[in-house]
Amino acid sequence: MPAADLSQRDRLVTLFAVLLALFLGALDQTIVATALPRIVEDLDGVTRYAWVATAYLLASTAMVPIYGKLADIASRRTVEVWAIGLFLVGSALCGLAGEFGPLPVLGDGMTQLIVFRALQGVGGAGLFAMAFIVIADLFPPAERGKYQGFVGAAFGIASVLGPLLGGFLTDHADGVIPGVAGWRWVFYVNIPFGALALWFVLRRMPRFDPVGGGRIDYLGAALLVGGLVPFVLALQLDKQACPWAGPVTLGLLAGGAALLAGFAVRSARTSDPLLDLGLFRQRVFSASVAALFFYGGAFLGLVVFLPLYLVNVLGTSATAAGVALIPLSLGVVFGATVSGQIVSRVGRYKRFMVGGGLVFVVGVFGLSRLTVDTSFSTILVLMVVCGLGVGPTLPLFPLAVQNAVDVRKLGQATSATQFFRQIGGAVGTAALGAVLALTLTTALGSAAAAPPVEGGVPATAAEGALPPEPVRQAYALATRHVYTLALGFVGAGWLLTLLVPDLPLRKTFDEDLGRGTEVGPPDPSTVHAVEAQA
Repeated sequence: MPAADLSQRDRLVTLFAVLLALFLGALDQTIVATALPRIVEDLDGVTRYAWVATAYLLASTAMVPIYGKLADIASRRTVEVWAIGLFLVGSALCGLAGEFGPLPVLGDGMTQLIVFRALQGVGGAGLFAMAFIVIADLFPPAERGKYQGFVGAAFGIASVLGPLLGGFLTDHADGVIPGVAGWRWVFYVNIPFGALALWFVLRRMPRFDPVGGGRIDYLGAALLVGGLVPFVLALQLDKQACPWAGPVTLGLLAGGAALLAGFAVRSARTSDPLLDLGLFRQRVFSASVAALFFYGGAFLGLVVFLPLYLVNVLGTSATAAGVALIPLSLGVVFGATVSGQIVSRVGRYKRFMVGGGLVFVVGVFGLSRLTVDTSFSTILVLMVVCGLGVGPTLPLFPLAVQNAVDVRKLGQATSATQFFRQIGGAVGTAALGAVLALTLTTALGSAAAAPPVEGGVPATAAEGALPPEPVRQAYALATRHVYTLALGFVGAGWLLTLLVPDLPLRKTFDEDLGRGTEVGPPDPSTVHAVEAQA
């Protein structure tokens, strides 16, 4: 059934199903973190602690472009069903990890969990990639902003609920089923809600067959995955065990770069690439994905490194450090929702992208000035400012890209926005972490004076205790350096936003389907005029 023939009720039901699936995927990125200490204790896997998160990150990042291509050549409903199905199977298996002891090939419970988390990540990549794509199928360009704003809201709410729900289930769900540890419900909770989303998709979502055709470039997919895995792994490895200049890290980076170069060559030469490199000639696309790369690195840095400052400088408890991130999430929800609604009314997006970027710059600049005397209330205000700034980027960059590219390449173009944001997050956290480690080492003077290090992350102070003054000063200095670099990321993203042409939003599906074979608007002279004005 064509999207134009759908009733508003069917559109909203399909939207609910897709957003529910997306919410579960976003929730899973944060809910597991609070359960991990109990998990590694039960499964005796403390030395493989970081791999539980890394396996999910590797799989979910590498698979995003593949889902985008699949959405361009196969029924969107089929792709969504497979993504939800894989995510649910992975969730169930994660919950069962170690229940039956060591297994052939898979090994002990911790190894099982790592493998099943990778499978969960393969499904989770589809939940993220397909959300924006299906919204583009359901609503014409002029209406997409207000509905894509709900995607940002789903991410924000999940980031708030995830740590709270993870801690609650881990601590209090032991008695729900006798003999089943509470942390297993962190994974089992996905099953009923995921099954509900799957039921709605199967019953109410149209097939949404692709406008064009094509096939999967399996060699290109192998080169992309083969290149991304060692590249992201090199960024995520503990740099005390595997330093940047060490043979392991350098070997992984060199191998990843070689395979990614092979992917680029393959994409340029094949007639049906996994990611059409011609998209980068479209200024809206190239500027948007580059800006998202830098914004992704800065935003993830806020979440990862702020708790270290709060605990080791202000002496807050771990719970209070988590609470400090709630205003950030609420700001993201508000910024994403409101900007999407307004853009859908006015038909233009650039002023909100530029304005949001400036607000984000102000918030991160404030974080780059933190000292040992900064109050907790000031942190909360800065978190709100950062959230309000970054919120519009979640719906508006994908909206701008969808409005500018050939509808037959909508899937791979949309998924590329998510892909570059995730890669930016991986690169950004690695760079910010390197600055943190270097500053702490220098400021504390010697390893003997530094706090203990576990898994490459400096250990925090005892809950509620004010750390020694040298430690407070060192962490305050390190935080300023970290957020100064993050400010550079945000500034680069904002400057790239200025390059995004402010093309008017197309109002109907007919304008989408009326595209020519070239990537970009059908009337080049009109586009050049708009770009010149922008």
